[in-house]
Amino acid sequence: MDYATSDSVPAAAPARAEAPLHDTVRLGLKVVIVGGFGVGKTTMVRSVSEIRPLDTEATMTSLGVGVDDPRAAPGKSSTTVAFDFGRITIDDENVLYLFGAPGQERFWFLWDRLFTGALGAIVLVDPRRIADCWYAIDRLEHQGTRFVVACNDFGGEPFEAGEIREALDLDPHVPLLGCDARSRESCKTVLITLVEYLYAAAALIPETAS
Repeated sequence: MDYATSDSVPAAAPARAEAPLHDTVRLGLKVVIVGGFGVGKTTMVRSVSEIRPLDTEATMTSLGVGVDDPRAAPGKSSTTVAFDFGRITIDDENVLYLFGAPGQERFWFLWDRLFTGALGAIVLVDPRRIADCWYAIDRLEHQGTRFVVACNDFGGEPFEAGEIREALDLDPHVPLLGCDARSRESCKTVLITLVEYLYAAAALIPETAS
């Protein structure tokens, strides 16, 4: 079975037509996709980006032995060494920029800078390796960046939302949903959920008195 790891090729990848950035665009919105090693971040960016995404996948070699631990994703042959980048046009004036963060511990020092200026984040989780995303959630909470949690489908038993929430110590208001990083429609649903969550949270912030 083809699992939704970052090595998987989306089953129905969108056509990458020439898609120049329109000169009417006035605002770029940044969303970060973060999570542990091999949870499918690169696959998600590839699935949903309207342009051919920029990625920094490098082949894993024997030099990584003792540095990265590939046992959690045994079929994985490459890994992100900087970040992935994709784009989605919202309308004539607004675009969404997607940044997929590297999952290996040796690249965690990049995360805080990558989170800076982000509208929000998606924490992608492998339900079999929940602990791998603890650090991502800790850093997002430290930065005050709102996020949703998406459990990627690796072909196993359906995840138990209550168990995931308890294991991650998620606040009740943080959205938790399932997804398939290989599916563009599934990834769009995750992004829509994030935007709706951010909109609802913003509506609760009282306006500063003038």
